[in-house]
Amino acid sequence: MAPEDRISDGRDAARSSAGRAEEAASGAERPEADAPSSGRRHVFDNPRNVRRVILYLLLACGAVFALDLVNLVQGWLDWPELRHRERSWEGLPGFYAAYGFVACVLLVLAAKEMRKFLMRDEDYYDR
Repeated sequence: MAPEDRISDGRDAARSSAGRAEEAASGAERPEADAPSSGRRHVFDNPRNVRRVILYLLLACGAVFALDLVNLVQGWLDWPELRHRERSWEGLPGFYAAYGFVACVLLVLAAKEMRKFLMRDEDYYDR
């Protein structure tokens, strides 16, 4: 049967368009979509924006630390305290910032150790 004699009912066209849509969704057909030359830029691709975010975070940390110093000054002036501390070291300036930083570092170190016995092989779920 010659190709021009065959009557197409549209299923072949639907299959091929569905295949193209599936390839486009998976990114298999167009690998250049993820390339930097695709024209789409992320906000943090510009180093100036990264510096701004770091600056704003440092300013926020400085403001919180300044508020902590205000609490220290209030203690010197015998004004009522904003915090109800249980231990004397909780009144040190920057105590909660240091406590949070140390706790975060300890969590990361614990996670690195846990990875040794929790990690599975790459093909673990394929077996």
